[in-house]
This record gives sequence, structure tokens and C-alpha cells, in this order.
Amino acid sequence: MFADLGHFSQLSIKVVFTFVVYPSLILAYMGQAAYLSKHHINETGYRIGFYVSVPEKIRWPVLVIAILAAVVGSQSIITGTFSIIKQCSAWGCFPKIKIIHTSSKIHGQIYIPQINWTLMLLCLAVTIGFRDTKRMGNASGLAVITVMLVTTCLMSLVIVLCWHKSVLLAVFFLFFFGSIEALYFSASLMKFLEGAWVPIALALIFSVIMYVWHYGTLKKYEFDVQNKVSINWLLALGPTLGIVRVRGIGLIHTELVSGIPAIFSHFVTNLLAFHQVVVFLCIKSVPVPHVSPGERFLVGRVGPKGYRLYRCIARYGYRDIHKDDIEFEKDLACSIAEFIRSERPEHITRMENDEKMTVIGTSSSNSQGVSICADGGDDHEDSSEIVSAKSPEKPRKRVRFVVPESPRIDNDAREELRELMEARESGMAFILGHSYVRAKKGSNLMKRIVINYGYDFLRRNSREPTYALNIPHASTLEVGMVYLV
Repeated sequence: MFADLGHFSQLSIKVVFTFVVYPSLILAYMGQAAYLSKHHINETGYRIGFYVSVPEKIRWPVLVIAILAAVVGSQSIITGTFSIIKQCSAWGCFPKIKIIHTSSKIHGQIYIPQINWTLMLLCLAVTIGFRDTKRMGNASGLAVITVMLVTTCLMSLVIVLCWHKSVLLAVFFLFFFGSIEALYFSASLMKFLEGAWVPIALALIFSVIMYVWHYGTLKKYEFDVQNKVSINWLLALGPTLGIVRVRGIGLIHTELVSGIPAIFSHFVTNLLAFHQVVVFLCIKSVPVPHVSPGERFLVGRVGPKGYRLYRCIARYGYRDIHKDDIEFEKDLACSIAEFIRSERPEHITRMENDEKMTVIGTSSSNSQGVSICADGGDDHEDSSEIVSAKSPEKPRKRVRFVVPESPRIDNDAREELRELMEARESGMAFILGHSYVRAKKGSNLMKRIVINYGYDFLRRNSREPTYALNIPHASTLEVGMVYLV
């Protein structure tokens, strides 16, 4: 009944439940009901339990089966919890945690270490705290009947919204099954002080965590959207952005796939220098095992060509391995260079704010595209090279872009490639935004508690993005910014 669809197909669950699980449940409950109807009057006051109703000859085999069933049930609960937590995290309703995909073919087979340890600690706490199967049974009974009641309510919505049936049918379904389950639910509530309070307390705790995280994340995203830098503000600064452009490439990590993040304006208005090439890098995880190298990057331009501002969206599957910083820098630089070389209207995908994005593969996936070679390489004799003016005061190892002869590159694109190569040779700086979310002055007490304490605590103890763990610390620049929401 609690099998995860990530491990089994819908047909297998239907067949097993119809021909094995449901008949077994009916027979088991009929047997227990028959025993209770015959032995409900017990003068000795001996408590009638499950194993009392089992004949002595098969009591130990039933105990073994019960232990195996508990193992299967616990595994189902664990996989179901993993699936729910992953979906809540994807919807921004749960803090970011480490999710390990154990299968390259089935998306639903995952493992979450933190949740696994949390479930173990909760099981030990409940067992040690109660030390009584009756209290544990009361807690389990309320949890099960609550799940059934909630499922019935949601099923009535499915009948109307998904199956497009009449509202009367949904009301009849809800009234028929809901009334029966409401009786059991009220009976379970009578055992509230005898252990049934545990699932309600846990549900309240996790609901508060989910609400606080979702509320804080929503307010932070609204601040990012409302404070995006407009293209008019960028055009008013001019090609130099109103500051000194130093050599090198600046990679600004952002979660926005369009527009200029507020962290960029915060940076340029407080510092007097910035890199000659700026790349707004957005790393996205897509629900497929692998993204082919030929579709890894989406590259576009922000503003006019003279500004040297680019946007790059790097897409990774849940089984893709992030490359080290050297390979990633090489692929990123080659992708931008290939975008500059082959910028054509027919290869462009329009994004928001009239931005244009082009699908560009990595250097290893496109043998006909731009590649990087160090000095002394002779693997591309039939290709043209773009080199920078030799700098005698810097005798370090230099790199060059090797581009195909056809199609021919105009002078503007050649100059842009040369400048990109010079910036690549000078190195890349990874700029990460570190946001401090605070409630605005005049906010009510509840909002200040949720934002300043609850969300801040969850954010500081949640997992950082995967790409942040692979960035070399020597090339990282973290920019702090206060978000007043």
C-alpha cells in the first residue's frame, strides 16, 4: 500500500494489492473479529492481544512473518518519506538537503542521508520514551487513520479536477468513505493523551519548518525579482559600466535565468573596478539522468556587444558529475567563444526581456567548434588561431582559441574573441552572493520571528548548492547583501 512508484510500476501495485494484499487483510481482520466475538467476555481480565488470537502451533511462524512485514513496512515508509521530502524541496517548501540518486534509469530511486538518520533517531526516541506497545499502537493508529482521511478528501478533488466527473459524485464519495473514517478518527482522538499526540506533534513541527522555509524563500525570490537591474540602468552606465574594467573573467552565480541580479548592482556601486568580461552563470538541475555535452550550455548576451556581458545557463542531470574548476572554465570559455563565432538569428532561443539564448555544447562534444590549446600545440593546423599581443613582462604559459576556417569571422567577432581569450588567460573569479534576509522595519512580531530567527536558522543550517562545493576557494569572492523583505 505504501510502495513507492519510483521502485514499482502502477500495474504491479494494482495487481498485488487486488489479489494479495487486500484478500490477506480481509482474512486477517475476519479471523480476529471472529476470535473477539467468541472471547470478548473474559472473567480473568486477561488482555486480548493479536498473538492471543493466533493458535499456539503457528504463533512463532506468525511472529517471524510479522517481523518481516515490519521490515518491509519500514522500508516503504522510508522510501515514501524520501519521495515526499524531495518533492517538497523541489517546490521550495523544505530546506535544501543532500539527495543521492541511486539509479541512472529510474528517477524516483533516491537516498537522503539526513532524513534516514532523523527517522532512526525518532524511532529510537519513541520506543525508549513509550516502552509500551499500547501507546505506540495508539500513535500508529491515529497516524494511519489521518492519512486515510486526508487521502479521501484529496481523492474527491481528483474526481472533479482530474477525472472531470460531476461534483455530486465527489460529494457522495467524500460523504460515504469520509463518514466511516471520521468515526475511526474520533475514536483515535480519544487516545490523544495515551500516545496519540506523537504524530500530531511531529506533523506540527514539520509543518512549521515547511511554512517558515517556504515563506522566507518566497519573500527572498520576490525581492530578487523586484530589484532586478533594468537594461536601461545598464545602458546609462556605458560600456565601461562607469568603473574600471580590469583583466579577467568574472562569473556571477545567480538563480535568475533572466535579468540582471541585484547583487551585481550592489557590487558595482560599492567597488570601483570590475572584470573586463562578466558572465552571469546559472546552474540548473533537470529531471533527467544525463544531459548530453552538446546541450550543456545555453549562452546569450546581456546588453550591447561592447559591454562584454554574457549569460550562461549550465544544465546538469541528477547523475551528471560536475567537472573540476579547470575543465569547467575551459568548457565555459569555449562555449562563449563558440557563441560569439556562430551567433546567428536562426540558432537563437528568445528568453524573457527579449534576451536571446543559444544552445552550445562543450568543447569535447563539438569537434567543429572553438577549442583551447596551449602554446606549442599543433593539433589544429587547418584552423585559424586567435592570439593576443605578446606580453613580455608575463612569461607564463599562454593559451589561444583555435577556430575553424569556415564560416569566416568578421573583425568585430575576432576582436571580441581576442578580448575573451585575454580575459581567460588572466583567470576567472567566482563571485557568490551571500544574502542576509531581514524583516523590514515596522513588520509585525510574527513576521520578525519567522524571518529573522526561523528562516535565518534554517538557511544557515541547510545545504549549500552543489556547484558552490566545487569552486576553488582561492578564486572565490563572496559578496554579502541584506534583503529587507
